[in-house]
Order: sequence, then C-alpha cells, then structure tokens
Amino acid sequence: MTSYLEPTQEAGRAFMRRDLRGPIVMLNLLRFRKVADYAANPELAPSLPISGAEAFERYINHTLPHLHESGGNLLFLGSGGPFLIGPDRETWDMAMLVRQSSAASFIAFASHEPYLAGIGHRTAAVEDSRLLPLVELQPPA
Repeated sequence: MTSYLEPTQEAGRAFMRRDLRGPIVMLNLLRFRKVADYAANPELAPSLPISGAEAFERYINHTLPHLHESGGNLLFLGSGGPFLIGPDRETWDMAMLVRQSSAASFIAFASHEPYLAGIGHRTAAVEDSRLLPLVELQPPA
C-alpha cells in the first residue's frame, strides 16, 4: 500500500501550472499512526510515546499562529471514518479544510522557516494523507 505524505516534484509543478487565482481551500484527509514516529525529528519527541492523533494536535497548535500570520484560516477540523460513498476499506481519521488567500500565500506559508520548525509533529503523526487544492465556484444563478 502506497502512502502519500508529501507532494512530489511533479505534483508541485502541476499545482503551480494551474495558476490558481484568488482564495484556495486545501482539503486534507489524514490517517494517523497508532504511535507517533519521531525518528526523523527526535528533537521534537515527547519523553513518553504518544499517539499519532496527539502528535497531530501538537502540529496544529504549532501551526495555527503561522497560518494566521500568513493570512490563512482553519475552516474545519473533524473526525472521519468510513465513506458513505467511496471505497469500503478506505477510512480517514480526520478531515481538515484550510483557507489561504492565494496559491502564492500557501507556498509562502508552507516554506516559512518558523512553520517548518514544527512540521516534524506532522511527519510523526501521519501514516497517509491526501491534499486537494480547491477553488470556489459561483453557484448557478
């Protein structure tokens, strides 16, 4: 089973080629590790083992000030489960909607050094994820 944790270079290039205008909303689907794995970032590891969900909570607490500073906002955070319409065996622990004023502000936020200093909590927490950039459409009149 393939896990998706970071964008590939090709996905990043495709995102930039979309030349998205105006605000974007990032749909995040997240599946957590049972026990957080801080092997890649031992400096962030707590003294005792914690769950992936607890590590992700640390990531959110670290991230929110940087997100707000960049003009972004957490619109929705919710617990997941199995799909009503979708693959039977596919479940997600959490869904999150994050709004940014533009694709450029998202890129600036995602590469901001103070934000990156805590991204190891996300790395430790997440077993698999999906990230879908959305652009708002105007409903038919």
